[in-house]
Formats: sequence, C-alpha cells, structure tokens
Amino acid sequence: MNLKSLHTENKAVQTNVLFEPTEKVISMQIAKGETLKEHISKIPVLLVCVSGKAKFGDEQGKNISLQSGDYVKIEPNVKHWVDAFEESNFLLIK
Repeated sequence: MNLKSLHTENKAVQTNVLFEPTEKVISMQIAKGETLKEHISKIPVLLVCVSGKAKFGDEQGKNISLQSGDYVKIEPNVKHWVDAFEESNFLLIK
C-alpha cells in the first residue's frame, strides 16, 4: 500500500487513521545490499518506507516491494525481514 491511496477525496486537507501506536516510533536505515535479518515482533508494527527501495518478506509468503510512501502492517509473532536494494530509510511505528 502507498500513503497516497489513503487520500482519495478532493479536499485541501485530509486525515486517515493508519495505525494506533502503543509504544514508540523508530527511525531505521538499511544500507544498499544489506538485510534486516529475520526476526519476530511481539506486537503489531507499521513499517513505512521514507526513501530508497527495498523488499519486505515474511514467513506467510508476503513479498512486498517498498519505495517512498509505501507501508506494510506487520502482524505480531510472524517472522519477517527486509532487503535493501539501495540505501533505504524507514519509520517503525509500534
């Protein structure tokens, strides 16, 4: 999904609740060609790609290409990982 797809009305200012955090917001950068190794989150997480190009994968078979503005809702207790095709910056919202 991309953030732009959340705002379909012709209004000057639009809002849409995307995720209700319970813990924190983390900025993360992954270098080109590197991987955020397979791991499990115990709570739901929203992963938002701010810049770069990467691929999110999980044990349930999701393989999602990510670029600026794309996001993934990560379910708790599901193994997942991220491969960066170029230097990529993300926000992790927990």
